[in-house]
Amino acid sequence: MTRVSLTVDGSTYSDEVEPRTLLVHYLRQQLGKTGTVVGCDTSNCGACTVLLDGLSVKSCTVLAVQADGHEVTTIEGLARDGALHPVQQAFHESHALQCGYCTPGMIMASIDLLRSNPHPSEQEIREGLEGNLCRCTGYHNIVRAVQGAAAATSEGAAS
Repeated sequence: MTRVSLTVDGSTYSDEVEPRTLLVHYLRQQLGKTGTVVGCDTSNCGACTVLLDGLSVKSCTVLAVQADGHEVTTIEGLARDGALHPVQQAFHESHALQCGYCTPGMIMASIDLLRSNPHPSEQEIREGLEGNLCRCTGYHNIVRAVQGAAAATSEGAAS
């Protein structure tokens, strides 16, 4: 067993883990962060995407020991004081989900995309989210949601 200490959604955790434990399994099984879902176990779908030090990563490709000393943000850590994160709000308003399975990963990847490119074009959004798969929506409303979040973030910064 190896001891890891990391900050997840603003809280610090220190736990013993098997060195081979994937971050997604640590988050779900030891911390109860079940919003981070396991979609494929092969890093193809992106449903398990979280932010590691602010950058999106597929948590099925990161070992918990690699996250030692780092900050992880999951879908559960986005809302503040009962208010949805602007990207969560945009997904809600744009009906950017159907079954919802891919939604946490899509939202987390979208946040990182908007961090690096606050005003992406439709093509840049599609390319930025190409590592996240949705089997239900056809992506149109997801792209609309990211555009809406970008606009809302710009308006909020201008205020």
